[in-house]
Amino acid sequence: MIEAIIPLLSLIALEVILGIDNIIFISILADKLPDSQRSKLRYWGIGLAMAMRLCLLAFITWILKLDQTLFTLFETSFSGKGLILIFGGLFLLYKSTKEIYHKTEIANEDQPAVPKKSSFNALLTEVIILDLVFSIDSIITAVGMVQELWVMYTAVIVTVLIMLLASKPISEFIRKHPSFKILALCFLMIIGVSIIAEGFHFKIPKGYIYFSMAFAFLVDILQMKTIKQK
Repeated sequence: MIEAIIPLLSLIALEVILGIDNIIFISILADKLPDSQRSKLRYWGIGLAMAMRLCLLAFITWILKLDQTLFTLFETSFSGKGLILIFGGLFLLYKSTKEIYHKTEIANEDQPAVPKKSSFNALLTEVIILDLVFSIDSIITAVGMVQELWVMYTAVIVTVLIMLLASKPISEFIRKHPSFKILALCFLMIIGVSIIAEGFHFKIPKGYIYFSMAFAFLVDILQMKTIKQK
């Protein structure tokens, strides 16, 4: 039992770091909804992420088969996981680029177009798509770290509880500070590129990505404090 604690804590830490992407994406989408529906989208999105990961663990044998080569093109092999990551990364890249465009170019026009109201179901569908991509990547990563299923189940449940607690503060912070919203969208763009690269078997160490974004986040905070002091 004691021997499983360290792998469990390590897996929880890794899942929380990977879950930050989910929280940021959901928070940005939730900002399009009325106040009364924002929390609902966050809870549904994170809750479905947990349900999806627990279900995928139940079909762990099938999930592992996603790593097997389906076909080879130009000397590059593609697996089921790789294709899901490529299409998921392209979707994340498209959404983050589109959001940055709307919050910069359109917002600065003399007569900006009136944005269309987004429906709860449409936004929830987008959340589910990204939940699936992140869940499959998360489960395959978990399998590579531990062997016991109960450790994986426990890590998923604990991680989702942490995400639920952290989602509202993160969402409120991003909503109140537009500059951080752009930074968060840039972060999602980088994650999208790294996911696509992983689909082509080119691993970009996630530590480099998160360190870069943490540094950019710190610079933004210092800049914000400097402006307030003037």
